[in-house]
Amino acid sequence: MALLSVVLKPKCSIKRSSLSLSFGLFANISSSLFSTLCRGHPFSPPPPPASPPPVPKKVPFTVSVHGRSWQDPYHWMSNTNDPDLSEYLNKENAYSEAFMADTGNLQRTLFSEMTRRMPTKISTPPERWGPWLYYQYIPEGKEYPVLCRRLEVEKLNWVKTFLRYAKGEFGIGREEILLDWNEIAEQYGYVHVGTCRISPDHHYLAYTLDTKGNERFMLQIKDLRSGCIIPNVRVDDVVSLAWAQDGRTLFFTLSDETQRPYRVCCAKLGSDDIENISVFTESNPSFCVDIASTKDGKFITVNSNSRTSSEVYLIDAANPLDGLQKVWKRVSGVQFFLEHHHGLFYVLTNAPLSESKKWSGEGYYLASCRLQDLLSSNWQNIFLPSKDFSIQDMDMFDGHLVLSLSKKGSSMFCSIDLPIDVDCKHLLEPEDLNAWFFPMPPNSCTVVSGSNHDFQKSVYRAVLSSPVMPDVVVDYDMSSRRFSIVQQEEVIHFCDRTGPPTNQLDMNQTFDTQYEKEEDVQISEWQRWKDYSDTYCCERRVVISHDGVRVPLTILYSHTTWHKDQSPGLLQGYGAYGEVLYESWCAEHMSLLDRGWVVAFADVRGGGGDSSWHKSGSGSYKLNSVYDFVSCANYLIKEGYVHKDRLGAIGHSAGGLLVGATINMYPDLFCAAILKVPFLDICNTLMDPSLPLTILDYEEFGNPQIQSAFEHIFSYSPYDNISQGSCYPSMLVTASLHDSRVGFWEAAKWVAKVRDGTCSGCSSSVILKTNMAGGHFGEGGRYRQCEVAAYDYAFLIKAMGMLKTEKQDMQCTVVTKESKNHSYNEVARRSTSFSSTVKD
Repeated sequence: MALLSVVLKPKCSIKRSSLSLSFGLFANISSSLFSTLCRGHPFSPPPPPASPPPVPKKVPFTVSVHGRSWQDPYHWMSNTNDPDLSEYLNKENAYSEAFMADTGNLQRTLFSEMTRRMPTKISTPPERWGPWLYYQYIPEGKEYPVLCRRLEVEKLNWVKTFLRYAKGEFGIGREEILLDWNEIAEQYGYVHVGTCRISPDHHYLAYTLDTKGNERFMLQIKDLRSGCIIPNVRVDDVVSLAWAQDGRTLFFTLSDETQRPYRVCCAKLGSDDIENISVFTESNPSFCVDIASTKDGKFITVNSNSRTSSEVYLIDAANPLDGLQKVWKRVSGVQFFLEHHHGLFYVLTNAPLSESKKWSGEGYYLASCRLQDLLSSNWQNIFLPSKDFSIQDMDMFDGHLVLSLSKKGSSMFCSIDLPIDVDCKHLLEPEDLNAWFFPMPPNSCTVVSGSNHDFQKSVYRAVLSSPVMPDVVVDYDMSSRRFSIVQQEEVIHFCDRTGPPTNQLDMNQTFDTQYEKEEDVQISEWQRWKDYSDTYCCERRVVISHDGVRVPLTILYSHTTWHKDQSPGLLQGYGAYGEVLYESWCAEHMSLLDRGWVVAFADVRGGGGDSSWHKSGSGSYKLNSVYDFVSCANYLIKEGYVHKDRLGAIGHSAGGLLVGATINMYPDLFCAAILKVPFLDICNTLMDPSLPLTILDYEEFGNPQIQSAFEHIFSYSPYDNISQGSCYPSMLVTASLHDSRVGFWEAAKWVAKVRDGTCSGCSSSVILKTNMAGGHFGEGGRYRQCEVAAYDYAFLIKAMGMLKTEKQDMQCTVVTKESKNHSYNEVARRSTSFSSTVKD
C-alpha cells in the first residue's frame, strides 16, 4: 500500500525504518510427538537427510587481540577468492534442499494460500504533486511495481490546457509510465531501486539502480518528455539525490570502497559533456554525508552525520554553484535536522540551543531561527519534550508544521498552524500552539508517513496499520481538521470462522484523538475500514526484564485455533540502531495463525521509541537486549501463550545477533530458530575496518580496538560463544552472496562451527541456505516473497515436529471437499489450512 512513499521518498528523516519480518503458524498436536532424543534437550529434532551435512575444510588461523589469542579455522570463508568456497556453499544448499524435500507439498500449499489472498492488481492511491498525480501499481502476474503519473485534467480549464501543450506537457489525462521495475529485472535478472527524485519542473526523473544486490547503485536520469535515459550522466556508487530549483542541476552523494557516502557532487544537464563537480568531501570515516532539499525547495541541506552527531551545511537552491554555508558545527553527541519556511529555519535537535532550565537532556526538541540570524546562531526554543511527549520527526507545508511524536511508546502525529511566533519569550506546549492531534484507530501499532512531496498542500497522507488491520491510507486535511480514509489493502478469499470482520468505523467509539478537544474532531462522513480483531487477537503486554525494566511485548493469535499451554509460538526481535520493530499487518500471517501459532514481537532495548531506550541496549549495555528477549520468551511460556517446548525465534540482520546470542546463553529456550542474513561474527567483523559500514558501527556496538569494548563485544559475540557440546535448536540460517551489509561468510562460519562443536544429533537439523544472486534484502517481488515465506514456515512446521499432522490435515482437506455433508464446524475444529475451508 505504501509503495509510493518507498519510491518517491520523503526527505531525510530522523528515524529510518528497518526491514522486519513477521511469522507465525500452527497445527494441533499432542505432546507425545515431542519425545526426548538427546539428554540435553526436551524435544526431538527432525530426522536428517540420508546423507550427512557437508564438512568444510579447516585452515589454521590465529586471531590475536589485546594479548588474547584463539583459533578460527573457518576464517578462510571470508576469502571470496578461495576456490573451495563456491563448492561448499553449493553443497550446503543441496543439503538444505534434501532436508526440506519432504515439505514440498506443504510449501506449495502455503504459497497457494498466500497468493490467493492477493488481489490481481495492487495499486497505490494517486498523490498530487504540482499539476501531476503520481501513483504505482503492480500489474497482474508481475513481481514488481510500475511508477506512473497523469495530469490532473479535471482541474484544468482550456487556457491552462493550451499552455501545458505549448510547454510540451503532452498526454494530459493520459497515463505515463515513468519507471517499470519489471523491465529492469528482465534485463539484468535483479532490480533494486534505491532513490527516486523528480525534478522541480517534473521534466526529469533521477534514480539510483542496483542490478547485482551489492547495494552499489548507479545513477540514471530519464528525460520524461522524450522517455529516454540520458546516456552521458551515468555515475556509479551514488546514494542520495537532490535537485536545484532550475531542474537542471542535480546534486548527489558518492560512496567510497566501504560504502560510506563521503562526497557531494553536482552535474549540470543540458550540455553534451556533463562534468561532475565536487562540492563537499567528508574525510572522517565515522561520518556519512546525506543531502536533501528543504520541503519548499529553497535550500539543499548537506548533512554530515555519525550515528550520534551532525554537521549541517546549506546550498542556495536558486544559486546552486555559489558554495556552502555552515549552519551547525559538529558537537559530539548532538544531532541537528533542519527545515525552512518563509525565511525561518526550524530545527529538531537533541541539545539546547539556548539556556533552558526545563531541558532534561533526552529526546529532540523544536527551535527556530530567522534567516538573517543564521550565522549568529540566534535560535529560539519553541518547545521541549516532556514526560508525555518525545518528538521523532517533522514535516513542513506552506501553512502547517507536522510533528511525529511518541507518547509512552505509541506513535502520534499533530499539525501546527504556521507561522509560529518565534519571538515568544517562554517555551510553548502543544496546546499553546493549538495543535491538532490526528485521529487514529485504537491499537494502531504503526503509523508511516506518505511521501507528501507537495509543499503547497494542506493534506497530510499517512499509512496506518496494526497486526489485525490491513494498511489504511488516510488523508488528514489540516486546514479543515477533517480526515478521510482513501484506501485500504485488500484481502481476498478471507475465511472468517467467527463472522465478518469488524468494518464499521464509529468515530464516537473507536477513534482515539489523544489530546483531543471535542470541537477539533469533525467527521465529514461515516468512514469504513476493516480489521480482523474478531478473528485474531492482538494483546499488548509489559514484561519485567532482569533489572526491573518494563519491556513491551505484542502477542498475536487466533481466537479459535490457539490453545493455552499447548500452542507453538514464534518470537521476533531486533533491538539495534534505535530502529522501531514494526508490528504492522502481514497477510502471510493468516495462513499461519490459523494453524494456531502465537506470533509475538519483543520491543527490546536497543531498538526504537526514544533515545534512552536505544542507548540502554547498545554499546556496553548490549546484553540488556538479550536479557529482554529472554524475559519475553519466558513470559510467553509462563503465561501459557505457548507450550514450553514449542517456542521458536526469528531475527533479521542485527536481530540475528540478538537471537544467536540468546541461543548461546540459553540453548534449551527455543525449539527452532530462523536467522536471516544474521550478524553473527561481530568481533571479527568490527576488527576489520576495511569492511563496509564497520567503522560506522563503532558507535552502536563499540570499537574493539579499545580493550574494554573488545572484552564486552567478545563476551556475547554469537560466533565466539557457541556452547560446546550443547544441544542446539533446529535452525534455518540464510545468507546472500552479494550482501554488502553482512558478509555471507558470517552465516557459513556460524553453521560450520555449530555443527563442529555442539550435539551432532541436533546440529544435523541446522541448515544453511545461501542466495547465490541477491543481496541483503533478498530478491524478487510479491510472488517471490510468498515463496520465501512458504519455505520459512514449512521449515518451522517440520522443526516443531508438526509435518506429519500437517500432511494428515491436508488429506482431510481432500476428503472434506469431496464430502457434501461434512460439517463446516468439523473442518474448523481440525485447525486445517485456509485451503481446506475456502472453496475454489
